[in-house]
Amino acid sequence: MTDLQNDDLRIDRDLMTPRPMEGYMPRGDTPIVPKRSIAGRALVAVVAIMAFLASLTTGAVMLVRSSAVEWQSDVAREVTIQVRPGQGRDLDAEVKRAADLARAVPGIGEVRAYSKEESAGLLEPWLGSGLSLDDLPVPRMIVVKLPSGGIDLAPLKKALAEQVGGASLDDHRAFIERMRTMAQTTIAGGIGLLILMLAATVLSVIFATRGAMATNRPIVEVLHFIGAKSGFIAGQFQRHFLMLGLEGGLIGGGLAMVVFGAAGIFARMNTGTASGDQIETLFGSFALGWGGYLAITGQIVLIAVVAAVASRRTVTRTLAAVE
Repeated sequence: MTDLQNDDLRIDRDLMTPRPMEGYMPRGDTPIVPKRSIAGRALVAVVAIMAFLASLTTGAVMLVRSSAVEWQSDVAREVTIQVRPGQGRDLDAEVKRAADLARAVPGIGEVRAYSKEESAGLLEPWLGSGLSLDDLPVPRMIVVKLPSGGIDLAPLKKALAEQVGGASLDDHRAFIERMRTMAQTTIAGGIGLLILMLAATVLSVIFATRGAMATNRPIVEVLHFIGAKSGFIAGQFQRHFLMLGLEGGLIGGGLAMVVFGAAGIFARMNTGTASGDQIETLFGSFALGWGGYLAITGQIVLIAVVAAVASRRTVTRTLAAVE
C-alpha cells in the first residue's frame, strides 16, 4: 500500500514538473503583407518595366550627350576657308594666297588646301559620282586646324576680305549652336521621360498599397485598435514595398545593362562597316563607362526608395483617416 502511494506521489510530481514540448520550434513574426502574392508579382513586373525603360533612357541620354560633346570639340578645333571662283580670277593662286595668310597667323596649326578633285569629291554624296563639274562654280576648301585654347580669328577674316577675292571664313558657330541645342533638347526630353516613369511607378505603388491594405484591412484594424502604433504598421508596408521595388529595379536595370553591353560588343564587331561607322558617329561606341553604370545603379536604388516612401505615406494617411 505504501508502495502504491509513493508511486502516485511520483506520478503527480512528474506531471507538475514542466517539460519542454518535443518538436516545438519558435517561429518568426508573420508579416502583415504576404511576401508572395499576385499583386506583389504584378507590381514587380511593372517596376521592372519602368526601371528598364528609365535605364535605357538614361543610357541613351548619356551616349547622345557624350557624342555631342565630342562633335562640338572636333568641330571647334578647325575652321574652313572657302574660295569661290570668279570671272577672270586665278583660283589656284587665290587658294595659295589664302593658305599662306592662314599659316602666317600665330598659333595656327595645320593648313590643308583641297585640290579641285578633292573639293568635287565632297559633293559626291549629294550629286553622285562620274559627273563633270567643270562648268559649275565649285568652291575650293581650305581646312585650318586650331589650337585647343582657340585664337582670335578677326585678323584672318580681315586679311582674307582685303587680299583674296571671293574668300570667306566659316568658324562653324551656327552648326555648333544647333548641335548644342539638339543635345540640350535630348537631355531635357530624357529628364521629362524619367519624371513621367517615376510618377507612374509612384502611382502603381500607391494603388498596390491600397489594395494590400484593403486585403489585410481586418488585420490592420485589429493591430491598430489593440495599440500597435501607426509607425509600426507603416514600417511593415514600407519594408515590403522596398523589397518589391528593389527586386523590380534590379531586374529592369540589370537587363538594361546587359542590353548596353551587348550593343557595345555588336558595335565593336561592326567597326569599319558603313552601318557600324554611321552608328558610331551618332552614338559613339555604346560604351557607358563606369559613370553610366553607376547612374543606372543609383536609379535602381532611387526607384526602390520612391516605392518605399510612397507606400509609407499612403499607409500613414489611411490610418490617420481610420482614427
